[in-house]
Amino acid sequence: MGLAIALHVLSAVIWVGGMFFAYMAMRPAVVEVIDASQRGALWCHTLSRFFRWVWVAIILLLVTGYWMVFSVFGGMAGAGWHVHVMQGLGIVMMLLYCHVYFAPFRRLKQAVANQDPQEGGRQVGQIRKLVGTNLILGLIVVVIGAAGRYL
Repeated sequence: MGLAIALHVLSAVIWVGGMFFAYMAMRPAVVEVIDASQRGALWCHTLSRFFRWVWVAIILLLVTGYWMVFSVFGGMAGAGWHVHVMQGLGIVMMLLYCHVYFAPFRRLKQAVANQDPQEGGRQVGQIRKLVGTNLILGLIVVVIGAAGRYL
């Protein structure tokens, strides 16, 4: 069980921590330092790398989460409210991520390939809003995961 918990927490830290870094540290720095015409390309390349890790994190979160639910709690009926909330919000986060990946991120890559900084900027703005929402959900899930059984 130690391996499942470690991989689960590590995956959450990579995903939520990556969103926190991108939203709270990198985004403001990019606006201050990088010319607007280059921001789309920078975000496209940065997110391409980060999103590979998010796919791995999602797979590990699902595998380890259900592994723990069925081996520790004997199924969802035996899991506490915090596990159900964590699962529900986690699925919402995964669906939001899939939307970001398959819609605005795909359009961002196309805008960068077409050298269209205005469209790239529009797509970065949409990604920013969705990542902001996912970041808030992720922070809530982290709190529930860490303290839920004691709340």
